[in-house]
Amino acid sequence: MFLDSYYTQTDSRIRITAQQASDFAKGIAGDFNPIHDPQARRFCVPGDLLFALVLSRFGLSREMDFHFRSMVGEGTSLCLKENESGHIDVSDEDDKRYLDVTRSGQTTRDESAVEAFTRCYVAFSGKNFPHVLKPLMEEKGVMFNPRRPLVIYDSMGFSLERVGLVHPSLELVDSSMVVNGKRGDVTLQFRITDGGSEVGSGSKKLVVSGLCDYDASAMDAIVTEFYRLKAAYEADG
Repeated sequence: MFLDSYYTQTDSRIRITAQQASDFAKGIAGDFNPIHDPQARRFCVPGDLLFALVLSRFGLSREMDFHFRSMVGEGTSLCLKENESGHIDVSDEDDKRYLDVTRSGQTTRDESAVEAFTRCYVAFSGKNFPHVLKPLMEEKGVMFNPRRPLVIYDSMGFSLERVGLVHPSLELVDSSMVVNGKRGDVTLQFRITDGGSEVGSGSKKLVVSGLCDYDASAMDAIVTEFYRLKAAYEADG
């Protein structure tokens, strides 16, 4: 499948290198968050890569909820497992959990449908910054620390009328941010369509940590750097 180059499997365990994670973030999600750079001090594997691996392994269900518990570091030995009730978790050799997934309803393992939904969701999800987060933070008068920007994936979930998708796409319906001290909770509501017809809906939640007062010049510099990195990556590709 299209994810094969973004992880390495040994027996029942998978590992993701920093370079594999970075390649996925930039190449599939269009996500240039510095926390996914191989040299980042607080490097972590994109949550959307874990999401994609779960769908690839267990299929796409009509109702799914993903809760991210911890950030995955480079080379962590991960096990993706499903119990008798259908609960899925991603954990390491010490049973530390990184992702919990609950699901219900019809499930498809059709590779084309699973890949199509994975790609459209991840592409949508990768547009968090600057497209959605910047105007939300500006409206609230806050921003992440420009020296240590930290945006954490909290959870996401969706409900589908059917899983036999052909040309799915996602559209942002609403976005909101609740500020509590130095923490901001962001909720994104989205609509899912297939061939122009609405087939479902969902939401994604993010946590923005280390909030400080909004600084337009500092934010402009961050956005400029984002587009510089994006242009450089596309030029190399």
